[in-house]
Amino acid sequence: MTYVYRFGGGVSDGGKGDRNLLGGKGANLAEMASIGLPVPPGFTISTDFCAVYYDEGGQFPQGLRDEVATGIAHIEGITGKRFGDAADPLLVSVRSGARASMPGMMDTVLNLGLNDQTVEGLAATSGDARFAWDSYRRFIQMYADVVLELDHDAFEEALEIAKEDRGYFLDTDLTADDLRELVAEYKGLVEQQWGKPFPQDVHDQLWGAVGAVFGSWQSERAKVYRRLNDIPASWGTAVNIQAMVFGNMGDTSATGVAFTRDPAKGDRAYYGEFLINAQGEDVVAGIRTPQYLTTAAREAAGAKPLSMEEAMPVVFAELSKVFDLLETHYRDMQDIEFTVQQGKLWMLQTRSGKRTAKAALKIAVDMAEEGLITREEAVQRIDPAALDQLLHPTLDPKATRDVLTKGLPASPGAASGHAVFDSDTAEKRANAGDSVILIRTETSPEDIHGMHAARGILTARGGMTSHAAVVARGMGRPCVSGAGSISIDAKAGVMRVGTREIREGDMVTIDGTTGEVMAGEVPTVQPELSGDFAALMVWADGVRRLKVRANAETPLDAKVAREFGAEGIGLCRTEHMFFDAQRITDVRQMILAEDEAGRRAALDKLLPEQRSDFVQLFEVMAGLPVTIRLLDPPLHEFLPHEEAEFAEVARSAGIDIDVLKRRAAELHEFNPMLGHRGCRLGVTYPEIYEMQARAIFEAAIEVAVKSGAAPIPEVMIPLVGTARELELMKAVVDKAAEAVFADPKYGNGGSRIEYLVGTMIELPRACLMAGEIAEAAEFFSFGTNDLTQTTLGVSRDDAARFLTTYVERGIYARDPFVSLDVEGVGQLIGMAAERGRAARPGIKLGICGEHGGDPASIAFCETTGLDYVSASPYRVPIARLAAAQAALAQKG
Repeated sequence: MTYVYRFGGGVSDGGKGDRNLLGGKGANLAEMASIGLPVPPGFTISTDFCAVYYDEGGQFPQGLRDEVATGIAHIEGITGKRFGDAADPLLVSVRSGARASMPGMMDTVLNLGLNDQTVEGLAATSGDARFAWDSYRRFIQMYADVVLELDHDAFEEALEIAKEDRGYFLDTDLTADDLRELVAEYKGLVEQQWGKPFPQDVHDQLWGAVGAVFGSWQSERAKVYRRLNDIPASWGTAVNIQAMVFGNMGDTSATGVAFTRDPAKGDRAYYGEFLINAQGEDVVAGIRTPQYLTTAAREAAGAKPLSMEEAMPVVFAELSKVFDLLETHYRDMQDIEFTVQQGKLWMLQTRSGKRTAKAALKIAVDMAEEGLITREEAVQRIDPAALDQLLHPTLDPKATRDVLTKGLPASPGAASGHAVFDSDTAEKRANAGDSVILIRTETSPEDIHGMHAARGILTARGGMTSHAAVVARGMGRPCVSGAGSISIDAKAGVMRVGTREIREGDMVTIDGTTGEVMAGEVPTVQPELSGDFAALMVWADGVRRLKVRANAETPLDAKVAREFGAEGIGLCRTEHMFFDAQRITDVRQMILAEDEAGRRAALDKLLPEQRSDFVQLFEVMAGLPVTIRLLDPPLHEFLPHEEAEFAEVARSAGIDIDVLKRRAAELHEFNPMLGHRGCRLGVTYPEIYEMQARAIFEAAIEVAVKSGAAPIPEVMIPLVGTARELELMKAVVDKAAEAVFADPKYGNGGSRIEYLVGTMIELPRACLMAGEIAEAAEFFSFGTNDLTQTTLGVSRDDAARFLTTYVERGIYARDPFVSLDVEGVGQLIGMAAERGRAARPGIKLGICGEHGGDPASIAFCETTGLDYVSASPYRVPIARLAAAQAALAQKG
């Protein structure tokens, strides 16, 4: 098997279609070389070898070593330099490259091939001793960190002391002699910490770096990123080995990162940063605050250092042409890394750029309007889950703001939270329910878990393309970076801005749209969704087949759902209405009653309240279907526990408190989730479902008469496992409906409305018996939360203790309570759908669990042929877009 694929010098063994084999970076390097762009020559070790590397215990077979030697010879032949040659050495970079972009999550080594002999050769051939020793210093520091896994801070501290001792502020102030001394100190640190001298054999260096990059695929930060972004561990990473080009060869050299459009807002304007006399890691790591690419961006920011357009006009003009070529070639916004070596432009990477949801919408819509892509492609370009970013609040413009400082607006949106200064604390406090803002001097890939836990991120260093900015945008977290006026003492847990102090736990607010950092909590306002969002949703609605409803039981939720395009309510949980403080006593009286008469007395109090609930819902959803689940939860959830609660029920019901306590003890269950709940309540106490059904039909007729647009109630019987249960409960509902239709108080008697009676399929037995159940059911709604619990035999409330491990170990691809277990639960749903339709061809089928807002689960619903999905109100737009993408995928 071949593992090495070359690129550059007129050779391209791969191209953009080989992403799975070569990773995104390797495929795009080969593609750029094939279309004539200036790409330093190199080769890629394919993703196939990643699995071999782990299977072989981190060893490299002779066959791969021979292929790599051929790859090195390819680079030598094009550059005219030889690897390890003391007189004119070839230096290489070693970088990762998975098929899915994972910015900053895996390792890179630059300047590989330097040792005590080759550094002198580099100094002689370049004519710049300072550059050579700076490159060697960088190489030792990076190799010690990435490959040898030594203490990175010790090397940073040595660098800072070297500058302080000489009165310097910038790394670039250090002379060649200064750097020679620093290299000696670095080598001493390696020997002290590692117990051996720094490796001088360039081939040992190379294989150490290749192993480290493959090894970083299983680093903790990479695992976390894959879990958050649903990237399978089986994909592996490629390794790219490429001739070095140098941005640190003086004032005619530079390095930068650029986007062909604004990744935060989506505007059609070049966006990016560069540094003169620097290497790429300086830009993305936020070690130095970079300069702007364009004059317009510099002027808008009020920055003084010259933009690249001003400092290097000839190279910038060439770069602009490359931007346009790549965007047209890939038909998407590109994220590009480049280096300028003594006035010559080199392209180091291109990939589809990470972007905010707002930018993604604008870019997709603009490109469709420009004719670069079709409208259907525009719909497919947007990650449905990313729309969540657009649904979050922004700061109230009328609110008072105590602005501490201003940094760079790195990722839009606003957030308030308790200040925390390390990622472990951020995760711990977030898990405890606190909102937190993660404040760091600069973030690193090790902060991924804290960034995910935080509501927002604030850094003192770094630019708009720093690690913090890129990752925050991908996560949809607000971020302010490069707030240079703040000083952070993470150990002491304090941030200082002038004379002000923010200590751990203090409330702070950041605005990632303006860059402002504020003390205290600032009120927010809800976003308005229009423009590009509205256009894309129209296009999506034009191609989707699945209807999208909302899970809602309050008028506010229903209004939000309608604003987001919901086509009805797919799940109204009536028990949520009973927890209201004004009526919980009546509910408890009903539950604790010893006979039907006592229950009916309490239900008579609840009927007008329940009718009012439904009137408000039906008014919002006039003319649309509303699926109402009759009372479902275990009775223990309503029972009183405190002495005062028992006293309140006793007073209301006129019953002795000791009688109530005895009755509560009788109702105790050992496993209430599988106990007296759902339709079992209706079978034993049919008067409960009778009251609810009457309230539904009274409310529906009232709204129909007032508005002229009758809602379509769909009465759902929960937790059915047998056809007989449904038959009994349907008879109760139908009898209540007929009584209301004949009641002179409602539409002068004789008024009727359309309604359906169906069931929630949430037990494996119900799936197996779906054919029989469908003879009585006019619809099935798959309650995938409980269906997952009962199929897997796993409690959703307790599963967090082990499900993460199960996902990491490959037992489940994803948390089955987040994304449907298609192989197991999905098979039951498919069986139930098939059997239900065979018995009743027109039966309506939907899904109403949390999976109704998960794009992967929605794709399953499309392939299974369900009629609708129902999601929480704020996930309705996500479901609409996911349903459109699922329909397009089915078309092929």
